[in-house]
Amino acid sequence: MFKLTYRILIVGAGINGVSTALWLNRFGHDVTLMDPHLPGTGASFGNAGLIAQWALVPVTEPGLIRKIPKYLLSQDTPLFLKWRYLPTLAPWLVKFLSHANETGAKAASDGLAPILSDAVEQHKALAAGTSAQDWIADSAFGYAYKTYSDFQHDAYGWAIKQAHGLSPEILSNDAVQEAEPALGPGIKCLAVLKGQGHILNPHGYINALYQAFIKEGGRFIQTAVQDFLFENKRIKTVVTDQGTFDCDKLVLTAGIWSKPLMGKLGLNVPLETERGYHVVYKNPSLVPKHPMMMTVGKFAVTPMSDGLRCAGTVEFGGIKLGPSSGPVKLIRKRVAQYFPHMTYEDTEEWMGFRPSTPDSLPLIGELGSTGVFTGFGHQHVGLTAGPKTGRLIAGLIEGQLPNIDLSPYAPERYRRS
Repeated sequence: MFKLTYRILIVGAGINGVSTALWLNRFGHDVTLMDPHLPGTGASFGNAGLIAQWALVPVTEPGLIRKIPKYLLSQDTPLFLKWRYLPTLAPWLVKFLSHANETGAKAASDGLAPILSDAVEQHKALAAGTSAQDWIADSAFGYAYKTYSDFQHDAYGWAIKQAHGLSPEILSNDAVQEAEPALGPGIKCLAVLKGQGHILNPHGYINALYQAFIKEGGRFIQTAVQDFLFENKRIKTVVTDQGTFDCDKLVLTAGIWSKPLMGKLGLNVPLETERGYHVVYKNPSLVPKHPMMMTVGKFAVTPMSDGLRCAGTVEFGGIKLGPSSGPVKLIRKRVAQYFPHMTYEDTEEWMGFRPSTPDSLPLIGELGSTGVFTGFGHQHVGLTAGPKTGRLIAGLIEGQLPNIDLSPYAPERYRRS
C-alpha cells in the first residue's frame, strides 16, 4: 500500500518536540528538529521528574480567588508574584481566575485526564528499545500532610482523583515514618498512590530519546525561527536565522516561546509563564523511597540519579526578570523542617518557565487545514504528557483517528476574530 512521506519541521526540542520527532521518525517521515538551544535544556531540564498521572486538579480550584491575598502577602505560601510584572500579567490573570469555579475546574480536570491517565505506559512505549528506558522508574507517589485533618481538608482534590480511579492508601502517625524513614515527625499523614512512576534524570532521559531520534535518521538544527511562509494557505517554508527550510508539515512545541510564533500565524494565544524552581541536594545522607508532594509548600521531592530534587512553587514574573529568592527559601525551609536528619554535600538551584493557558489545558491539534500542528501549553504536566502529545500529533499527521476527544485542546480556540 502506498504511503505518503512528509518533510516535517518541529520547532522546540523539549519533551514534547523530541517525543513528536521520535514517533514521526518511526512512521517513516523526513523529520528535522529545530531549537535555538540544545534538546532538553529548557523547562524539560529542571522539572520534578514526575510522571504525574495524578495531576488532575488544576490550580484554579474553586475558592482560589479568596486565597490569593493571603498567598501574595506571605512569603510562606507557594504562590509568588513579581509585583512590577502585575500590569502585564493582569489581563491573563483575569482570564485565568475566571476558571476558578466548579465548572472551570471540572472542565480542566476532565480535559487533563485523557492525556495523563496512561502516562507511565506512554513513556515506556516511547522509550522502548532505547537507552532512555533506563531512566524510567516504577514508583508509588505520596502526598505528605502535617496531620490527617489536613488530608481531610484536601477533600475536593481527592474527590477529583478518585472519580478518575485514583484511591490512596492512608498512613497515619508512626506508620508514616515506618514507610518513609527519611520523613521527620512533622508529617503525621501520608496518602499513597501505587502504580506510578518517575524519571531518574530528566535531562539524561530527554537526551537519550533525542539520541535515539538521531540514530534512527532524524536531524537537529540549532537555529532560531523567525517567520513562516504559506502557499495556498498551507505551510510551505520556515524562515530562520540560518536560512529558509521548506516543509510539508510544521509542529510547534516550543513551550512559552510558542507564543510569539503563534502570533505570526494569526493566533493571540494567552500563554503566560508560571516560573518554577528547584533545589537539588547533592549526595544526601537519606532520601525518600518514593517521590512525594509536600503539601505544605506545594513542591515535590524526587530521588534522582544526581541527588534529591525538590521542585515546585508558582511565581508569576514573565520571562525577562531574574530569579527571586522567596521560592528557593521556602523550599529550603520546608526541606529542613520535614527532612531534619538529612545531610548533604552541596545544593544546586534552578528556575524555569512553565507555559500556562487560562483554562489549564494545552494546545494539541492542527490549525485548520494549514499543515501546522501545535503541542505546547502543558503548564505543570509537560514531562508527563509529552510522549502522549507526541503520539497524538504523529497520529494526526498520519491521518489516524485519535482515541480521545481532542476538542478541549484545539488551538483554534484562540484564533483571532
